[in-house]
Order: sequence, then C-alpha cells, then structure tokens
Amino acid sequence: MILSEILYEKFTEFIYRKTGLYYETNKKYFVEKRIENRTIELGFSDYKEYYNLIKFSVDETEFYKLVNDLTVNETYFFRDFPQLQNFAEKVLPIIVKEKEKNNDYTLNIWSAACSRGDEPYTLAIILNEMLDKPEKWDIKITASDINDEVLKFAKIGAYDNRSIKDVPPEYLNKYFVKRNEKYLVNLKIRKPLEFKRLNFFDFSEMKKMINYDVIFCRNALIYFNDQSRKTVIDSFYYSLNPGGFIFLGHSESIGRISSAFQAKRIGSGIVYSKPFREDL
Repeated sequence: MILSEILYEKFTEFIYRKTGLYYETNKKYFVEKRIENRTIELGFSDYKEYYNLIKFSVDETEFYKLVNDLTVNETYFFRDFPQLQNFAEKVLPIIVKEKEKNNDYTLNIWSAACSRGDEPYTLAIILNEMLDKPEKWDIKITASDINDEVLKFAKIGAYDNRSIKDVPPEYLNKYFVKRNEKYLVNLKIRKPLEFKRLNFFDFSEMKKMINYDVIFCRNALIYFNDQSRKTVIDSFYYSLNPGGFIFLGHSESIGRISSAFQAKRIGSGIVYSKPFREDL
C-alpha cells in the first residue's frame, strides 16, 4: 500500500486539529509506517478505510493508539542536569520563600509530557532533598502525557540501567529498590505523583489544570508549529499561579511566541515566570 500525498495531508491535518502535533512532508515516511502498522493490525485493506475509522468513530481509542505510535518518548532520570540544578538551587528557594511568607505550605508542580515518568520522579527526589522539612509541605506533582502506554509504564515505576545512568549513587540507594535487572522507585517519591492522560488540545481538560507553581514541559513543543505552540503556552499561562515558573527544553523558546511571561536571569540561565500584578 502507498499513502498518497492527499491522504497523508488529511491524516496529518486531522491529527493536528485534534492534538496540535504537526508533521511536515519530510516526516511522511515516519508517519506512514505507523499508519501502516495500525492498518495491518486491524486487517483493513487500505489507508482510506483506516482514516475513516479514526475520523468518524465516536470511540477515540484507535485514534489514541495511533498517537501513541507517533509520539517519541526519549527520556531518563536527571536529564539536562544543569537546568534541574538551577531549579533546585535557585528557583525553588524563591518559590519557597514566597510561600512561607504567606504561610502557604503547598507545592504544585506539573510535569507536562512526562513520558515514562523519569522527569516527575526526578522532581520528587529534588523536592525531598532540597526542602528543609519536606514532611511539612503538601506536595502534588501532576504527571501528564497524551500517550497512555507510557503512563502505564510510569505508574509501575521500574527502570533499566540506561534510565538511571545519571542518578547519583546516594540517591539510587535512597530512592530505588533493585529487583533483578530493574530499579523500582520507592514509596517516598511515588507518593506525591498523580498520573493523568492529557491532550493539550482538549481545552475542557486543560481548563482544570490550575494553581501550579511550576510547569516543566521540556522537549515537547518541538513537535508543534508556532500556532499550536502559542495555544499550549497560553494554556500554561492560565495554569500557573502568579509568580510561577515554566521550564522548557533548551531548543524551545517562549519569547517569540508569547509576551505574557517575564524573562528573568536566575542562576545560570534565563527562566520564564508569570508576573505578579506588581511586576506588570
């Protein structure tokens, strides 16, 4: 079977409208192979039959199976350590100081596009290590992804050597239990996590994502175009508390997409925050 240019455009336009994920013509081979796999598995005779299924079916299960196959989930614990170090040593103390000033001991963090869970579990370790009295805080880490298969993996919390290669030995001993060839995260860093399947273009669900102090969305917006990036960034702005921070991947930038956030030089890098009213 050959996927025609016209039908490829129909597939990618439909995926874009539903999720914001943007696939250009140079991604045709990658996208076509995933569509081909789903089409064969379902026993369909052509791509048009499969397209009609995902477009017109009330049940979106098959559509999200395709999305699962299209999303890349490359991640590991303590990925981009300098950025995490900046968060832990420079940004987190700013948040904590402001919270304590208001006698507020809640910390809400959102790991958007959390993939297999390496990032939100890493954040749980950082909070437990950096807060003077972590037991004093009501911590919630929302770990979301559009791919429900990686969320199932994340909930199990069992990782191989490659995933934990950058975990400091003392943290490995403190927060993981080795079972055969896997490393299981322990209860201390499982406890604050809540997993949620979330499509950034499901606007009714995005409106529920509120009162966050920090959002991590690293290396996800590279799969969007400028228009869909702006839509997502605007949603993140709504989700953050005043004074809250957002962290993106190094190849991603807020500056040319939205002027709503305030760029600040903190520690070793530029970070973006939602201004307090007095900052406006």
